[in-house]
Amino acid sequence: MSREALKVGLAGLGAVGLEVARRIEAGIPGLILAAVAVRDADKARRNLPGAGARIAIVAAEALAETCDVVVEGLPPPPFRGVAISVIARGKLFMPLSVGQLLENWDLVALAKEKDARILVPTGGLIGLDAVRAAAEGVIRSVTMVTRKPPGGLEGAPYLVERGISLKGLNTARKVFDGTARDGARGFPQNVNVAAALSLAGIGPDATRLEIWADPELERNTHRIEVDADTARFTMTIENVPSDDNPRTGRIVALSTVATLRGLVSELKVGT
Repeated sequence: MSREALKVGLAGLGAVGLEVARRIEAGIPGLILAAVAVRDADKARRNLPGAGARIAIVAAEALAETCDVVVEGLPPPPFRGVAISVIARGKLFMPLSVGQLLENWDLVALAKEKDARILVPTGGLIGLDAVRAAAEGVIRSVTMVTRKPPGGLEGAPYLVERGISLKGLNTARKVFDGTARDGARGFPQNVNVAAALSLAGIGPDATRLEIWADPELERNTHRIEVDADTARFTMTIENVPSDDNPRTGRIVALSTVATLRGLVSELKVGT
């Protein structure tokens, strides 16, 4: 007996959301793009022909009324309202703005109360499986060093509040050194990978994070060092930035698709 297809709703059709939408529309067995929430409906129709016809255009808070899983890809302000609308209905909430989850941690308790689930994709970070496995034992330390082209960091709240401009930068500059929680708060659209790493391992207050602006780079680079009682490992990944949003790597959309596929596939590899 075939299973009923999973209805997917996308909150946002930015660099990540649009790519996810197009790949589901191209055909992924077991997945249907049922609805999207966007600020510009006309633009959505131009970029996604089915929008407004087969694919409903609705308010973000209404996605969970008809969808089984809602993928969030929004600016920080509407995050909480959308999350609550999904979780309160006992549906599956997939946040891409993982740093916002740290700022709204009560949502985890709400998900338990409502029998909902919060599923964080791997995003632009390799090795989360290894970190999660190590966390079943004892992890002594986790350190992440992120290096990005200046344009991928310019305008972050942490920099704006301190009057730091990266325009004209001609040498690598460390712009942040602290915890993953503070880094996610100060760079909400830049280091969601650090928030995901912290949740997989020893938490946002124990995970150390450095952020560098490097004008010689063309790719977003992350180096993670983990020291645990079961293993010591180092991982490095260089993500190609999205054409429409240099703050986000192209692999984030593909990671989201892979996570969605894992919900319906007969074979799922990795934890």
